[in-house]
Amino acid sequence: MAFVQFSKVSLAFGDRDILKDVSLNLATGSRAALAGANGAGKSTLMKVIAGKIPSDSGSRAVQKGCRVSYLPQSGVVHRGRTLREEAETAFEGTLNLIAKMEELGRELSGVGQGADPGRTRALLEEHHLLQEEIENSGYYRREALVSQVFSGLGFSSRDMDREAGEFSGGWQMRIALAKVLLENPDIMLLDEPTNYLDIEALTWLESWLGTFPGGFLVVSHDRFFLDSTVNEVYEIFQGNLKRYAGNYSAYENVRGAELESLVKRYKAQQEEIEKTEILIRRFRYKASKAAFAQDLIKRLEKMERIEIPEHLKRINIRFPQPPHSGRVVLTLEGIGKCYGQRRVLSGLDLTLEAGEKLIVAGPNGAGKTTLLRIIAGGDTDSEGSLKYGAGVSVGYFSQDEAENLSGSRTVEQYIEDGAPTHLIPQVRAMLGAFLFRGDDVFKPLSVLSGGEKSRLALLRMLLKPLNLLVLDEPTNHLDLQSKDILLDCLKAFTGTIVFVSHDRGFMEALSTKTLELQAGQPRLFYGNYAYYLDRIEREKSSAPGEESDRSTDTDASGMRDSRVREKQRQALVRRLERREAEILKAIGELEYVKGKLEDELARPEVYSKGEKAREIKLRLDETASALEAKAGEWEAVVEELAGYAKM
Repeated sequence: MAFVQFSKVSLAFGDRDILKDVSLNLATGSRAALAGANGAGKSTLMKVIAGKIPSDSGSRAVQKGCRVSYLPQSGVVHRGRTLREEAETAFEGTLNLIAKMEELGRELSGVGQGADPGRTRALLEEHHLLQEEIENSGYYRREALVSQVFSGLGFSSRDMDREAGEFSGGWQMRIALAKVLLENPDIMLLDEPTNYLDIEALTWLESWLGTFPGGFLVVSHDRFFLDSTVNEVYEIFQGNLKRYAGNYSAYENVRGAELESLVKRYKAQQEEIEKTEILIRRFRYKASKAAFAQDLIKRLEKMERIEIPEHLKRINIRFPQPPHSGRVVLTLEGIGKCYGQRRVLSGLDLTLEAGEKLIVAGPNGAGKTTLLRIIAGGDTDSEGSLKYGAGVSVGYFSQDEAENLSGSRTVEQYIEDGAPTHLIPQVRAMLGAFLFRGDDVFKPLSVLSGGEKSRLALLRMLLKPLNLLVLDEPTNHLDLQSKDILLDCLKAFTGTIVFVSHDRGFMEALSTKTLELQAGQPRLFYGNYAYYLDRIEREKSSAPGEESDRSTDTDASGMRDSRVREKQRQALVRRLERREAEILKAIGELEYVKGKLEDELARPEVYSKGEKAREIKLRLDETASALEAKAGEWEAVVEELAGYAKM
């Protein structure tokens, strides 16, 4: 079994500890995610594992022959070759093996009758092992593999003869990902591979990773992707690394219970610090109490301060509710659009009513962004007619919004200028939710990255009194916490939303209707994105010759039956979720009690008294047993919930 193993690895940048005695083992079959706040050191740890940067201390062991491939978060550029030639470079490692095998073949052909039998046998075994490794690499099937991988990631057959340098930054990262997959390594390190993928490519990658025989460690801000691909999560926090069994949602549930306990302990510690500081101020200048005050000062200095992980703090913010509009918000009739000889939209009719959340789905190049531009009024050179309802005010967020931001105003000033007066006190909290924290709020617009500008433009748009939001990939450049905050705000928004996204969890949770654009034939589904996928799957699995509904979804009786089943399922899920919440609350309370008992046992006046120490140790053991039992209950509920989630 191939493996990469780390033991007590540490790394510091200046006076900041990035990694502190980190231990990690990745092996064939590992399906792991790496979690942590922005700036916690996830990318740094990836680079250390990949051998790109050295650690200050600790050991790194890689099994002989273990092949490790690393995909960085950004910055990869390919040029000077066609895409097909670039794909061939993924097999350079195999070419080296072939050269080595040929060299061994020549050595074996020169072996005479008087040669050492042991040496000959060793050469034959090595030759055989190399031959097997080359066979397993897929080298002799590389043409089909290249076609499969590049097609899965959204490239067309025509793209293969284009010069690689012609592709934009996002497509450059897709090329880099394709090469890592084609290398077929033993261990893959993927730093945010989902950032530049649309929903089709993302779904393909999920499927590919499901059959990948090696191991991988992945960083991603797509919860659905992580839940579908990993079975363990490592969290990096304050330089320490902790492992959690289960998928990403399971990690969040356990970490949430831990955080609840941590918050209680944090508050208790803050109260203790405040009381101690009051005593110090009262007694430090009294000669008779000076020694006592010094003891208190030393106790504060030695106290291990509790800190709450920034990325797991829940920020509750609310954006302005929309002004009232008529019942019909938007009517499209006969909408069509051509780019030269290429037609992307044809004969599209659509009526949107107030409060609906429409997801526009379809493959790359199907016209999703074009349709959103038309709806927002940004593209008037199209066929057909567009009519807004009474009182409709439109807000449009596009993928290239970053290009419109520049100047010397700071981040905070830009948002305050666009915020209603009553929301100005919440500006800092809102900026924090969109990843502008600390001194980031004082950055001038001119120095912001493309991703930062996009986040800022999205936040400013949400502060305006609008009742029709047109959002093209609003979740790009947001981490999981920020996506959750945005989702909560948009679900609470009582206006109408038309959006495109590649985050499946976000799509399913927000949408109420689905418009499919594919092969020039628009189809409307009266259900969310999950319902749409279910319908498509049923159409694919229908018997040969059976008529599929390839028009507007009008199966009313089927919808009613589906809704009844869905309501029953949701009722069961809600009951289980309530039970899960009760268990997690109990776990949090037990964790708090356990922490208090451990703190008490560590006090000299307690552990020096045998009877008192034994009493606390007994209570500690009872609490630990209760915790273990509750953890078992929680696992059973989570397993049952997972079963209903698959229905």
